[in-house]
Parts: sequence; structure tokens; C-alpha cells
Amino acid sequence: MTRDLAVDAELESEYNNMARRADAGALLQQLAAVSASYRAEADSILDCRYGSHARETLDIFRCGRAHAPLFVYLHGGYWQRGDKSIYSYIAQPFNRVGVDVAVIGYPLCPEVSMTGLVQSLRKAIIWLYRNAASHGIDPDRINLSGHSAGGHLTALALATRWPELERDLPADLLKTAIPISGLYLLEPLRHTTIGEALRLTDSETRDLSPALLSAAHAAPMLTIVGGAETAAFFHQADSLQEAWSRPGLIIERYTEPDADHFDVVARLQSGDSAIFQRIVDWLS
Repeated sequence: MTRDLAVDAELESEYNNMARRADAGALLQQLAAVSASYRAEADSILDCRYGSHARETLDIFRCGRAHAPLFVYLHGGYWQRGDKSIYSYIAQPFNRVGVDVAVIGYPLCPEVSMTGLVQSLRKAIIWLYRNAASHGIDPDRINLSGHSAGGHLTALALATRWPELERDLPADLLKTAIPISGLYLLEPLRHTTIGEALRLTDSETRDLSPALLSAAHAAPMLTIVGGAETAAFFHQADSLQEAWSRPGLIIERYTEPDADHFDVVARLQSGDSAIFQRIVDWLS
């Protein structure tokens, strides 16, 4: 791809988290190993297909309790990296406290456009709603969360008018939303190397930026940011909160102390972590 926008050095430094954390690759490998271990012992249904693309699959981890809340997780990786298999570890502490978990995989840019990726997200959520009961989970207790790019997708899902996609879907399909260190304004990323694979058009940049949209339903939203994140990620969270604040919509902020962009989600390994407890308390 020929770059049509120059790289802004300050934005590159603020958003390029892999460059800021020398051991990021090793940390992801460690999390992948923990995840593989849990998949071997969990009550799970793996690689449920919700679409025709090879990556349009999701994993379900059941806690064994009837009508448990469902925590649905969307991984990060700037829409161009990552795999759901790395994040099975998230299910373990939630399952232990009586919460079902689904981890969604999705196609990546540049193989698909951002618009296509968002369509996959919506297909996955609709599939979960329609197939939950047959897999022993509650379709009326769907709580959506995601980290980084997954936080962006979480907010977009809350801005989705589900009955306009399929008439029999409830407007309140999502009971809560918990975006973690998400991206809610896409324009800054077009001025970084991260934006190259995204190939964002002007219309996508506008139409797929949650902070330029509005919530379609008044589901409570908890925005989480790591306390050691760059200023850019606090600005992103502030932008969403300011844009969506209105009477009747509950939006709260939680900052996980001393956590950078990777630690904030890695801490979900532990049921004793403050971020885990805060999320559990938020689930509907």
C-alpha cells in the first residue's frame, strides 16, 4: 500500500504499544500457554462457526451453573494481529465464580476491510444470541467486553441497532458493555504505521469511530483504562465518555492501577485482581 498520510512521530509513540514493551511477545506466549492448558480441562465448545471465513469462529467455556451471566470477550491486536486461542485464560477465573465465557475470533485487516470486520463481529453476537440456549448458556445475559481493538468493537456493538439488522432481535441484546483500553476515534491511527494495514477510508474513519456515534440502547457501560497507559488512551476513553454521556445512560470509568496496555488484560488471569472483581460486579 502506498502511504498517503505521513507518520506523526508523537502519535506513533503514543499508540505503538508493541514498541513500548520489549517483552510483549514473551508475555503473549505465556498467556497462550496458560490458555492451552485451560482448554484441555474446561467444559468448552471450541471453534463454533458463525460465518464462512476461516476465522469466523468462537469458543464457549461453561461454568456449569444454569442461567449464569455470559461474559463475551473480543481480543486486541489493532484489528490486524491476535487470535482467540491466546485468550482462553480469561475464561478460567470467570468460570470459577459462576460466569460463562465466550471468546470471539474474527477476520483481520488487511485481508478484510474494517467494515467487513465489523460485520463479522455483529454476525458473531447474533449467532451467540440465537444459539446460546442450545449450548447451555443464557441468551438474555450477554455482557460484551474487549481489549484495545476489541474495546473499539465493543463500543460499536453498543451503537448497533440490532432490530434493524434482523427484525426479531431485541434492542437490548447486550445487557452491559465493558470496553478495555479501546480505540474510539480512528483518525489518529491513520497517521501511524498501525494504520497501514487498516486502509481506512474517510467514510470508515467517520462511521466506525464510536465517539462520533451514539449508544443505540441504554445498556450500562464500564470503560476501563490501565493506569500506566499513554495519554492517548486516556484521551480515547474521555472522548467516548463525553460523547455518550446523556440522561438515562450509565457510564462509569475504572482505572486499573499501574497497568500498561498489556498488563491491563493480563491481570484477568487472577480472580484476585482488582480489575477482575470490578468486571464481575458489573455483569448483568
